[in-house]
Amino acid sequence: MAHASLTVFDGLPLKERLFVRGRLASAPLPALAARAQGTRLLDVGCGHGVLVALLAIGFPTRRVVGIDPDERKIAWARASVGRLPNVELRACTIETLAAERAGEFDTVLVADVLYLLAAEAWPPFLRAAHTLLRAGGRLVLKEAEDDGSWRVKKALLQEQLMVRLLRRTHSSGAVGFAPRAKLKAAVRDAGFAIEEVAPLARGYSTPHLLIVAKRIG
Repeated sequence: MAHASLTVFDGLPLKERLFVRGRLASAPLPALAARAQGTRLLDVGCGHGVLVALLAIGFPTRRVVGIDPDERKIAWARASVGRLPNVELRACTIETLAAERAGEFDTVLVADVLYLLAAEAWPPFLRAAHTLLRAGGRLVLKEAEDDGSWRVKKALLQEQLMVRLLRRTHSSGAVGFAPRAKLKAAVRDAGFAIEEVAPLARGYSTPHLLIVAKRIG
């Protein structure tokens, strides 16, 4: 299914197709998609829409919404995965969407977003995710953790290149990875009960960490 999802991007320019393939090859996005529950799904920071494609293709009863503050990436997503009838894409922040559609989603997925935000932006971001979920809804969060290994040094260098030199990734001005304990504490403080914590670094050169949590309250 992961490879099949790439066909929706075939109409994009070569540079964008290569970016999409690189995204899928470098991050365990299928593991996130496998943990989605329900039929109303939200991908926050969707970029070109790779995870959106994994969530939507083959699941016609799902309604998948993807949001990203980068209008360039949303434009590419609309020209590809956005053509699917069960996909909706918007160029906006999670806080904006939370003010409009509280309690609408069964699962909110966030892949590699927090590391681009300043620490003070984490609480409102995660509280917005909480607001968007129905009671008992699921948060699926993936970040690279600062585990002190060579992987995190390599990942930081790579992301600084993507943000500051190539300008392929939008950042609020912060680029950095947090230790596992800080990530877990931030999720709990936002009103979630953590159900799963899984390191997904095996087979990758980035220290991927998956956190699955349930909305409480």
